[in-house]
Amino acid sequence: MGTDAGNEMERIHRGLEEFLEQELKAAEQQQRQKEPKLFIIEEPRKEKEIDVIGGTGRGADSRPRKGGSTGRSKSSHPAGNRTGNRDGTTRPAGSAAVRPGPDRNPPGKRSRARPAAPDVIFVDNSRKSRKGTRPGKFQESKEPVRRKRKNIEKNQGRKNRANGADDTNGKSVSAGSGRKGGSGKRPLLSRVKRFLVVAVLILALLGVGLYQLVGMVYHKMHYSEIPSQTKLPMEQEGTVNILLIGNDSRQNGEDGRSDAMILLSVSRRTRKITMISLLRDIYVEIPGHDNNRLNAAYSFGGAELLMETIEKNFDIPVHRYVQVNFEAFANLLDAVGGVDLELSREEIEYVNGYLVEYNMLTNRPQGTDNMDPSVSGMVHLNGPQALAYCRNRYLGTDFGRTERQRKVMTEVIRKLPGAVLTNFGELTDGLLPNLTTNLTQWECFRLSLMAGKLLTYDLESDSVPQPGTYKSSTIRKMSVLEVDFEANRNYLKEKLYGK
Repeated sequence: MGTDAGNEMERIHRGLEEFLEQELKAAEQQQRQKEPKLFIIEEPRKEKEIDVIGGTGRGADSRPRKGGSTGRSKSSHPAGNRTGNRDGTTRPAGSAAVRPGPDRNPPGKRSRARPAAPDVIFVDNSRKSRKGTRPGKFQESKEPVRRKRKNIEKNQGRKNRANGADDTNGKSVSAGSGRKGGSGKRPLLSRVKRFLVVAVLILALLGVGLYQLVGMVYHKMHYSEIPSQTKLPMEQEGTVNILLIGNDSRQNGEDGRSDAMILLSVSRRTRKITMISLLRDIYVEIPGHDNNRLNAAYSFGGAELLMETIEKNFDIPVHRYVQVNFEAFANLLDAVGGVDLELSREEIEYVNGYLVEYNMLTNRPQGTDNMDPSVSGMVHLNGPQALAYCRNRYLGTDFGRTERQRKVMTEVIRKLPGAVLTNFGELTDGLLPNLTTNLTQWECFRLSLMAGKLLTYDLESDSVPQPGTYKSSTIRKMSVLEVDFEANRNYLKEKLYGK
């Protein structure tokens, strides 16, 4: 019996050695793959009962078996489940042998004392459960496992610190995991990213809708490409300069004269909208032609030559224009609901005089829209009346006429946002078909994006030449204005660009 027990113990030791060798190889392989397997030693607690030779305990194998009690006496186990020990006692088959220390308790009795220096310790190599650990396997030596666990925890701590994780009490937490004890950065970043994605999608949809709306409106205008100006930028130094040309043509062509030339400048640098009237009698150098009045450039070469002439003489880049004829101007005034201005008796008489020509050109009965000269002061002007008011150049010469034009345009710009919301159909149908421009659809879209900011900009108006920088002369039997161009160039750069 003793020999059989000894052979059984040798087989058990050989099996344990093979098992430990496989486990060590597996642990080394996992460590090389940077996925170390953590061995946790679960030492027997004091309250656990340890099997000693001839005794029973409440260890891992102390659970009740079928047909028997939890005790470990000979009578409580079938004979087939018992294995002999060296001293002739029996133990459950397949259980690990424990070499006892000093025999402090008589055989057959339970002991809560810890064995002295056991050769085999209990190692839990299974997964952790929420309520503790499950029975594990055996390891011959405690120190190698402790060193491995220490090295594994050290390497994991370094990795966590490199990733910015918090390593507290030896428990590593992955960086930004968002779990309890983590930094919570990853969920916050995810929420921010989702918000940004949604915001970008909304803005994109609004942008597409606005671009389609601008396209619908844009195609009602007449686009006239100017090859020499197309490749030149619309905006320079944060400023957009657009030349507004009012001619006396009843068609959308350049067959008439340029009665009004207003440089409309929008500056992001100065946060201002500035209207500068350019007097038509300024004596200028016209590229490819003899010196002449400024409005002659429009007669010689249309809007393209007029923009080149302004840029050459005043050193101000002007690459875009909008041309408005009589009918378009009158329709614009009607679309915004007219304007309220203060007129003298004499100005009202001139309004009635210009209405005679307008009624004839538009096939309206004479006397239509005539005003009562006895009613002076603050009066309301509709589209044709405001047009007649702007065309008057007999009161105050050309300086007085450009001032009246700026007064009307200032009121139009102030009332335009409200008209877009309340009278959009009439505004587009009455005005746009009578406009000609070299602005592209994309450039009009860019200007529409600025509409919100433009409402906060200051609106100013003035004229060129400035007082004290010109003199009236007669050249080749023409009444002209000789201008100090250097002084007026400096004025324009300061006014439009803040220089």
